[in-house]
Amino acid sequence: MTTTTRAEAGTMSEQTGFAEALMGLTRLVQHVFADVSREHHVTPQQAQLLCRLLPGPVGVTELGRLLNLEKSSVSGLVDRVERRGLVVRVRDSRDRRTCRIALTPEGVKLANDSHEKLTERLETLAGPLSQEAKLGLTEVATQLIARYEDSR
Repeated sequence: MTTTTRAEAGTMSEQTGFAEALMGLTRLVQHVFADVSREHHVTPQQAQLLCRLLPGPVGVTELGRLLNLEKSSVSGLVDRVERRGLVVRVRDSRDRRTCRIALTPEGVKLANDSHEKLTERLETLAGPLSQEAKLGLTEVATQLIARYEDSR
């Protein structure tokens, strides 16, 4: 039989608390994102795709990596937002066999509006936190994201 010391139990509890807090934060952001998406009459995945395209056109493979989706799922997602006039497929000037996905003017407006609303709501939720707490959370989140991206 294995025994656990108080120090080990405290560490396990801290680790569980940290993981639970991160999962809760993820759920919170997903709920806010879903609310904002609904207001713009798109699904959360469609809104995420549009926001990922704000910096500029992206290839389907890279879009799949950014959204963590298989190529076939990305194609279906792009088809749906393309039918709504929010994105277009453009031939890659370096490789005419491939295409990149670009926002239309309407897509840019919707993506910018969605991003702005999401940012406002998250800032409002974080409003009562001290500047130090916000900076600490930003630092931790940035490190975790970088660590995950480096491992992919």
